[in-house]
Amino acid sequence: MAYWLLKTEPENYSYFDLEQDGSTVWDGVNNPLALKHLRTMLLGDLALIYHTGKERQVIGVAEVISQPYGDPTFNDAKRVVVDIKASRRVSQPITLAQIKQDGQFTDFDLLRLPRLSVVPISEFYWQRLIELTNGTNSN
Repeated sequence: MAYWLLKTEPENYSYFDLEQDGSTVWDGVNNPLALKHLRTMLLGDLALIYHTGKERQVIGVAEVISQPYGDPTFNDAKRVVVDIKASRRVSQPITLAQIKQDGQFTDFDLLRLPRLSVVPISEFYWQRLIELTNGTNSN
């Protein structure tokens, strides 16, 4: 199983929209590196949903429920999508500022490549982020 962070503009599609819909096609990705990451996603992978814009915070957990497939709205083999479903809202949203202040995220791609919309998360970073969203701090 792999872990991901998926960014979304909450005004366009929020985690709360995903909860209401139950599942969705995760589309709209056009950055080549982000598309490369999408192509490596597997059924059962987990993703943190991150609201961009004014919020800049992790808001929920989703599960990848399909293999990557061609985006049906484009006639371009490089454009792929995956289906995801809402798993749970986090107990305590974690902001970008909190992540930056935590000294354990020095090599985290969210901080290194801030414009990337699909970010892989190592198991170490995943566990740390889950701790923070549960309101626990093991520093």
